[in-house]
Amino acid sequence: MQRVLTTVTLLGLLVATAAAFAITEHLKLVKSDVAGVEIPLKVFSPVCHCGTSRATVGVKLRHPGHVSVTIVDSAGKRVATIASGVLMQARESKAFPWDGRTDAGGLAPDGVYHPWIELPRQTFRLLNNITLDTRPPKVVSAATRKAKPVLFAGPGRTIAIRYTLDGKAHAVVYLGRQKIIVGRKVQPSDKIKWAGTLGGRPLPAGKYVLSVGAQDVAGNETPAAQRKPVTVILRYVQLTPDRLTVRSGRPVRVHVETAAKRYTWRLGHRHGTHRRRILHVRAPTTPGMYRLVVSEHGHATTAVVRVRAK
Repeated sequence: MQRVLTTVTLLGLLVATAAAFAITEHLKLVKSDVAGVEIPLKVFSPVCHCGTSRATVGVKLRHPGHVSVTIVDSAGKRVATIASGVLMQARESKAFPWDGRTDAGGLAPDGVYHPWIELPRQTFRLLNNITLDTRPPKVVSAATRKAKPVLFAGPGRTIAIRYTLDGKAHAVVYLGRQKIIVGRKVQPSDKIKWAGTLGGRPLPAGKYVLSVGAQDVAGNETPAAQRKPVTVILRYVQLTPDRLTVRSGRPVRVHVETAAKRYTWRLGHRHGTHRRRILHVRAPTTPGMYRLVVSEHGHATTAVVRVRAK
């Protein structure tokens, strides 16, 4: 009798297992009513006033139906309803935006959120992350390697500004209120280069105070008061010395610093073109005060030459 009961029990377990397996395989073959979900923006900032100020949840259905989309926090608590009973047709795609606000109207705290899609007979608890981040990146340091940051501007000439941020972000360089460079790399420490231009055009020679900030992937930017200033002296040509005294008719010797391959010079009635970094010209024969003018591509500088009698 005991053997018969055992046999019956085993047969029952085998039948139940087979039935469960068949049901599981059948469910695998049944396609979900949701044909697809797309969340193109994984990180956003509702306070950045930029193109990443909203996250969207794209939904596509296989069959017509009413769709509700809610946003829940990492604990599964409902935060916001971004779609309620919206009628969608088969194979229709719709994008439902979330501006980071809760149903109560306040701004949701920074953190990781998930979308839930509700149909009349099903609820899909998606694990897709949507990160809300409103904290602007901070600049720890920014400086050039040179003790005296002078840039002799010209083709291929730049000055490197090394920076350190408190996290991964694009470095941004400003001139006044204008954004002039956005770094391509998203990392906490690197360098960014400036060619002495604004909008692709060369700036006049002079002293410029740049400020270095950052912009993270959510779109948050370092506030102006927290950016790091970097001073750069922009020059095109420089003469050393810039004041000298020689006797009439004697050689005048100056060092010319420039990025240009050639430059022009003028002293008194004489002028010419030169390539070398040491310029040798002959002083006028008439005593007096003269200006040695050296220029390249419209940028000029002068040295005062005092000519004394022999």
